[in-house]
Amino acid sequence: MNQSNKSSVIPTGLIRTERGQETHLEHSAELCAQEASVAGSQDYTKGQKMRTLQLTLGSEYCSALWMQSCKKAASIDMATDLRMFVLLYITSFAIYTSEQPLQSQTKGENYYTRYICSIPGLPGPAGPPGASGSPGPHGRIGLPGRDGRDGRKGEKGEKGSAGLRGKTGPLGPAGEKGDQGESGKKGPEGLTGAKGEVGPAGPPGPKGDKGDRGEPGAPGVCKCGKIVLKSAFSVGITTSYPEERLPIVFNKVLFNEGEHYNPSTGKFICAIPGIYYFSYDITLANKHLAIGLVHNGKYRIKTFDANTGNHDVASGSTVIYLQPEDEVWLEIFYTDQNGLFSDPTWADSLFSGFLLYVDTDYLDALSDDDEL
Repeated sequence: MNQSNKSSVIPTGLIRTERGQETHLEHSAELCAQEASVAGSQDYTKGQKMRTLQLTLGSEYCSALWMQSCKKAASIDMATDLRMFVLLYITSFAIYTSEQPLQSQTKGENYYTRYICSIPGLPGPAGPPGASGSPGPHGRIGLPGRDGRDGRKGEKGEKGSAGLRGKTGPLGPAGEKGDQGESGKKGPEGLTGAKGEVGPAGPPGPKGDKGDRGEPGAPGVCKCGKIVLKSAFSVGITTSYPEERLPIVFNKVLFNEGEHYNPSTGKFICAIPGIYYFSYDITLANKHLAIGLVHNGKYRIKTFDANTGNHDVASGSTVIYLQPEDEVWLEIFYTDQNGLFSDPTWADSLFSGFLLYVDTDYLDALSDDDEL
């Protein structure tokens, strides 16, 4: 080795660190290169040695040293290696005893004692923790997370207040005609109608007062056995469903002996006192029938027949004693039970009556009058 090789590798002398400290190199750059050539027999790898040199000499010088050491390592024989190892050992020991450490200065790290081209000692104790650095900048906003699970169904809230009434919508189309409803209740009775026309002449009035006694006549012939009094009638009706609580007018006269039945009023007026028989046979349809026989405003008999969906016949009869001017008729005695039906082509409703026998007192009185 000559002096020109030393100067071409690294200058000896002073090296200024990052903090301005100066450290005297105790050995030449060539010595470091020789040490690096035999580092394979030591406990440290070439990479570790290069990092030590980079801390002290800088990356440019260590790179040069490494290249020279690789070239020279191939040409040095075993004797040179032994000589260099002894020299390296002595140099390292001298540096260690001189207590002149080289300090590596890396930003943000504690500096520990290291020696150039020497075997490092045991690691020192950990230094005190450094001061906390300033907070770093906020990181980028991450991607949105996945949607979470649906929460539990909440409890039913309180009923809100009623909203304002909306506008009335347009009138919809007319619906289909519905079924016929039930019959309503009977309405109030109407006003009294105008006075009707004068009816036909009534029956003969009561007998007048007895006149003065006349002069005696010529002797006559006895006619007591020839006195026969007659009264009978049978009438029908040409209309259906008569009005309630009024005499039913049977306007179809079938027989009227003595003309004691009045077809315009529907009443039989007694002219001959005695025992009479009355009967009725009424056809009903579509309604029930509640009918009764009335004598001078009082019901003598009542009958009720229910409509079963078919035509039916209701009948009744009785015997009554009548005096002159007594009235007998038929009428409906219950509201909306006027099922009396008549069809001139095939069905009749009849009311009949006749004199059974005359009152004997009345007959004797007639006989006495005839004698006089």
